[in-house]
Amino acid sequence: MRRLIDALADDTDFFIEQVQITAIVFDNSDDVTIWATTYFDQESHFFHLGLPFQQLDLLLRLAGARAEALQEDVADALATVHEWPCLLEYTTDADPPVPLPNVALKLSCTYPADEPFEEGEEGEEEETFDISMDAESEEAAEYEAGQPHNIFYLEGVFLRVEP
Repeated sequence: MRRLIDALADDTDFFIEQVQITAIVFDNSDDVTIWATTYFDQESHFFHLGLPFQQLDLLLRLAGARAEALQEDVADALATVHEWPCLLEYTTDADPPVPLPNVALKLSCTYPADEPFEEGEEGEEEETFDISMDAESEEAAEYEAGQPHNIFYLEGVFLRVEP
């Protein structure tokens, strides 16, 4: 399975269909990350989708026959979570990935910050953080500044209406 960002010709907004949710991660009480797969350019791809909580509810309502059970999973997780992040996973036979039937998502790419935090601000200690990475490795290319992440924002949700 490939990263969706690697299949894109450019970083403009785009649409995907045939989306399956494989995990819901509650980053904190306001933000959620969806881990999902899609079939794009005749291959399976995975991606992450950053959402405010209200958009999660919209996607859950579009999950067809599993919508009600998903909403209950989310409510139960939020009622019992003590530590963030919190993970709900849908990758087993008992809890298979959740398809979003007849749904097209309009996504946009995200980018890392070009500059680290402002240096030399008064009253703050300078922190050093060193990650040694071989510049020739494939992982190094993934972390180049200015390259889009495999995390997307949801720009819109569209439903296919059959006559």
